[in-house]
Amino acid sequence: MSKRSNAVDAMPNAVLVQLRKLGEDLSVARKRRREPLKAWAQRIGVSEPTLVRMEKGDPTVSMAVYATALWLMGRVQAIGNLAAPEHDQGALEDAVRVAKARAVRKRPSLYAGAMAGTDKTAGSGNQLPT
Repeated sequence: MSKRSNAVDAMPNAVLVQLRKLGEDLSVARKRRREPLKAWAQRIGVSEPTLVRMEKGDPTVSMAVYATALWLMGRVQAIGNLAAPEHDQGALEDAVRVAKARAVRKRPSLYAGAMAGTDKTAGSGNQLPT
């Protein structure tokens, strides 16, 4: 018997909820196609008990089983977009944070350089108006 993964024990509740929803949705897809458990399990290449566990959202069922079920219902393209970089909100927020941290240096005032070289004593005609 294989050892249970620590990842399953540490799985956040939000992930479990989404796996349950995925399993339920796959179950609905099978039933809408009027596919019996036995036939669907054979097409996926698993036993009926494994198919039942998948439809309950069991996190110990292989991702390959979920992926094949998605393929059977014509949704295999969705798998490739699950972690697409353009949908990675965490990395986007980090990039924005880094960009904001980069100080945009202000250009010196147009008059700052001219003021530095002027004689500020009275009577000197080199001062710029203030």
